[in-house]
Amino acid sequence: MSWSKLKQQLESFLSPALVGRVEYRATSYRYSPDKSGNCYITVDKKNILNMIDTTTPVRWYQTEQEIKNDPNIVIPVSDEEIEVIRLEFKGNIPEDRLQVMARSRKISVHAKELLAAQTALSKSNFTVAATTYLSTSIEDNLESKDILFNILALMDRRVGKKRILNMSEQIQLKHSAVQYFYEIRRSTL
Repeated sequence: MSWSKLKQQLESFLSPALVGRVEYRATSYRYSPDKSGNCYITVDKKNILNMIDTTTPVRWYQTEQEIKNDPNIVIPVSDEEIEVIRLEFKGNIPEDRLQVMARSRKISVHAKELLAAQTALSKSNFTVAATTYLSTSIEDNLESKDILFNILALMDRRVGKKRILNMSEQIQLKHSAVQYFYEIRRSTL
């Protein structure tokens, strides 16, 4: 599919409040047909998400430790997860320490997933990902671990006000790029 048709389809699914604010853009290289070019998403004429450039306003993590120390990432710990650790250590650990251990385990897994998603985004071809997004259900795109699918779904008009408002806890576990676009969408409600 040509870029102009793909862009037209993507923008036809934009939430009405975001039309004119959010744009999908692409550059291509005339003398290098094997190179896919550079695609990015702009908000209010500012380059916000570029799959290659990490100098955009969205925070890009360099290490797992950086993710673990980020105060903006909130990791909820359930009673079941605490109970697993309690059973593993046969109850010889104080209650407050059990919570710290459960959170530490959970954030380690979360950090690995975020870095993997960030790496996949930098290596992805926007046109292929956007075509896949258009052929996948909105629920699957929202639940995907792929950052780009999450962002495109959040900007989609098929995701209503009630669903956006109910996603706030779930979005805290997503990459900062997804959180950024979530806040933009939520601000339009």
